[in-house]
Amino acid sequence: MNTGKNRYYKFSKISEARFRRLLRAFAMDLTASDAARLTGISLRSVNAIYLKIRRRVAAYCEEQSPYSGEVELDESYFGPRRIRGKRGRGAGGKTIVFGVFKRNGHVYTEIVPDAKKKTLLQVVRGRVTLDSVVHTDGWRAYDGLVDLGYEKHYRVQHADNEFVGQGSNHINGIESFWAYAKLRLSRFKGLPKHTFYLHLKETEFRFNNRREDIYKRLLKLLRERPIE
Repeated sequence: MNTGKNRYYKFSKISEARFRRLLRAFAMDLTASDAARLTGISLRSVNAIYLKIRRRVAAYCEEQSPYSGEVELDESYFGPRRIRGKRGRGAGGKTIVFGVFKRNGHVYTEIVPDAKKKTLLQVVRGRVTLDSVVHTDGWRAYDGLVDLGYEKHYRVQHADNEFVGQGSNHINGIESFWAYAKLRLSRFKGLPKHTFYLHLKETEFRFNNRREDIYKRLLKLLRERPIE
């Protein structure tokens, strides 16, 4: 038994060297089945460890705001294709995700029950500083930003086919994240609601560290706060 030998996984029977091989497989975005074959660790154990890593990553992501500077806000909808006859924002029982994107920086995501003004502005208050320059589309839920104290609020009117506004007035950054997230998550071919959050935050972490060595970032994260 290697208790105390693994700096990244407390109380584990898996050696540190073997765990690092598994962590590298996770960093490479390999499935649990592929990671099990490569490391010789049982699929059941790999799934359990992957879950622990995702929880640690999610906790880390939740600590990374408030955001400031030039910020883009937007919501997106994840889940089955739109159901015939259902219309409107998020129609068809999709999971609604609200995103905050700091220009040339990171994204923060949060699952929300609806895209109403009260719901979205509550997230904004806790995640974006008042001195920020805020860019959104024309959705009416953003009407109250100035009343909240966000004096610099600029809109792109997608309804008028205005996908890039004047100068820096656009939300291309957050939209690039939505495209990345939907492409990555689509390979899971449907995620249960109870695990969607963890996969979403993992996707957020990968996007935010896309210019870094993900394996080294994970080593640092787990060295500072090991999983158990």
